Amino acid sequence: QVTLVESGGGSVQSGGSLRLSCVASGYGYTPNKYCMGWFRQKPGKDHEGVAVLDSDGSTTYLDSVKGRFTISKDNAKNTLYLQLNSLNPDDTGVYYCAADRLVTASTLFRDRDYLYWGQGTQVTVSS
Repeated sequence: QVTLVESGGGSVQSGGSLRLSCVASGYGYTPNKYCMGWFRQKPGKDHEGVAVLDSDGSTTYLDSVKGRFTISKDNAKNTLYLQLNSLNPDDTGVYYCAADRLVTASTLFRDRDYLYWGQGTQVTVSS
């Protein structure tokens, strides 16, 4: 069982920045064995994959956030980060951290492939 707890959301104006954190814990959790991702959910919409950091260290980003968002992790702290820069109102949503050991390269942004989810943190960007 893995527990994920996000923090760092908030309200910013267009062009602003935020850094989201996700602390992972649980019996048997080993950072390098899990694929970790950030998803977001806008009102009335399904989860949308934003950025993934796979267990081999490779990263994948949603096209609309490339060059603006950066995913990283600190294994010593069991913490996953998402740096959000140049935010715009379309980035508004609830951001979730997700983890799983068995996500394949072709389904990195498929939410049902992730077993563990955090509670989410709200990001609101005003124009």
